[in-house]
Amino acid sequence: MQRTNTRPRRSRLDQGYMGFLLILPWLVGFLIFKAYPFVSSLYYSFTDWNLFSGGSWIGIQNYVTAFTNPKTVKALRVTFVYAFMTVPLKLMFALFIAYILNFKIKGVGLFRTAYYIPSILGGSMAIAVLWRAMFKNDGVINRILTILGMENINFLADKTWALFIICLLRVWQFGSPMVLFLAALKGVPEELYEAASIDGASSGRQFLKITLPLISPVVFYNLVTQLVQAFQEFNGPYIITQGGPRNATTLISLIVYNSAFSEYNVGMSSAMAWIMFVIVMVFTAISFGTQKKWVFYSDERGDR
Repeated sequence: MQRTNTRPRRSRLDQGYMGFLLILPWLVGFLIFKAYPFVSSLYYSFTDWNLFSGGSWIGIQNYVTAFTNPKTVKALRVTFVYAFMTVPLKLMFALFIAYILNFKIKGVGLFRTAYYIPSILGGSMAIAVLWRAMFKNDGVINRILTILGMENINFLADKTWALFIICLLRVWQFGSPMVLFLAALKGVPEELYEAASIDGASSGRQFLKITLPLISPVVFYNLVTQLVQAFQEFNGPYIITQGGPRNATTLISLIVYNSAFSEYNVGMSSAMAWIMFVIVMVFTAISFGTQKKWVFYSDERGDR
């Protein structure tokens, strides 16, 4: 009778168990800190749950309140303005700087590092505090205006200026998309530019017809990631203006925070968080749905 060799099967089983053990810490952390809060927040959004005293089921009342309360409606509008102002400006500025740094100039490594540093520091509380100090009445910016013979501007008390200052902080953090754009620009074949130059194409036409199509996957990636981050912005409005003046810089994220930790209304906070989640998902889906019309992938070039 022939004896069956079970050692290879046991070896595969042992490797499977070992793989499961290796990912077990991450899996436990994901279930506790990601999956459970995600599911529980959906349940809380249909309740009037208080952070300390609990609550009861109220159905969609929190969502009805969110879309009928003037304060939350204004926060939604300000969030849209903030996102659609900062994301295009940030991407255009990042692409512009990356395009310049792609040339062979002296000390380009130093410039790349200097331009990337704001992306590392910009999200910290310390930079938000510094930003507020720069634009207050007796801050550096107003002192410069005084030296130039101009009147002081109350940046943080004016509705239009306050939102602009918050947006400016976001645009200033262009380092991460800039690095990705720079890597994409270096991947564009030089022979395409040479051929276009021989055909008499100008630099602007080369940029529109060669550079942009070939780096469009990176443009798409930066667009989606920056849009998601913009809708979740919190530090700048909270530290610099606390949502003021007159709720001019109150974003959805501040409503979520204030509802949960100032009013202890976990139900409303969860509802606003899910509204923000759905908004981000809709714009992400639109981006993915339209990418076939303007994103050019290298494998498609080989198929044509």
